[in-house]
Amino acid sequence: MGKFVVKETKAGFRFNLLATNGQVIAVSETYSSEDACLKGIESVRSSCLGSVEDQTVENFEVQTHPKFEVYQDKAGEFRFRLKAKNGQIVATGESYKQLASCLNGVDSIKRNAPEAEVVKEEPLPEVVKPGVKKPEKPDSIKEEIM
Repeated sequence: MGKFVVKETKAGFRFNLLATNGQVIAVSETYSSEDACLKGIESVRSSCLGSVEDQTVENFEVQTHPKFEVYQDKAGEFRFRLKAKNGQIVATGESYKQLASCLNGVDSIKRNAPEAEVVKEEPLPEVVKPGVKKPEKPDSIKEEIM
């Protein structure tokens, strides 16, 4: 079973969906709060069973949301994005050299996301080397030198 790993970044909160083997199979946008990030995970769960719209073929059939959009990027590699019922992108995948590999990524999300556990990644502790003094933070800014 896969897992969603929620982590806090300087800009907000993000999640990665990991396959059973630990490989990242999808990533999220950055959310402003942890709660919004968790709602994004629920959106992936409810959207991942949608259809696949293969935009790499000419005259492809447009699917309704929720759906995976499979497309070829400017570099000629294959990618997918998962769109929720409201049309918002809720997860994206990496680039793949082969279309079949990209479709395997989509299939992996369909298999892993519905039952994946959610874990919060703990921030790494700040490392201070022995004998090195941590710089003091100014109390606003100390009085200017006269």
